[in-house]
Amino acid sequence: MELFWNILESPWGEILIVANLKGIVRITLPGDNTSKILNSLCKNRDTILTHKNINMIAQAKKQILEFLRGERDEFHLELNPQGTDFQKRVWNALKKIPYGQTCSYQDIAKAVDSPKAMRAVGMANNKNPIPIVVPCHRVIGKNGDLVGFGGGLPLKKKFLKLESENPSKQKLSKRAKTHHPLHASL
Repeated sequence: MELFWNILESPWGEILIVANLKGIVRITLPGDNTSKILNSLCKNRDTILTHKNINMIAQAKKQILEFLRGERDEFHLELNPQGTDFQKRVWNALKKIPYGQTCSYQDIAKAVDSPKAMRAVGMANNKNPIPIVVPCHRVIGKNGDLVGFGGGLPLKKKFLKLESENPSKQKLSKRAKTHHPLHASL
């Protein structure tokens, strides 16, 4: 399998973007050890890693930069995350949380028809290979506390602050009304 990769030098730090021909398979958070992640991707002897800015990666770089500048509130990228069926259901539910809003692990568990699986949802959230685009930073504790984030709570807080202060949030909120689709499906 051939994987393509490139680095986005963002104002928030270095972000690694990895894709195959079907879509984005991995995005790191600023501060992640990109060398270590690239090495782990090479463990499979059938994997060929190519440093190349293919169109899919170029689009991801552009959209992530726009998001970090507060100019984008949703992503339009082909994604191809690798995980279990349950993890993929959780990641799909995360994509339904609108920009500028949050929900709890319990909300996600209900949305994936596993209402008692909050801990499993938390583990799937932790294994999210495409953070930022699949917004795991929007998941909070049931009581509203900021909990668990691979990039650390200060980075999670920074993402949530960006979204709460961004003027495009109002545009999206008008579309989403008061309840977002995830809550509507519960």
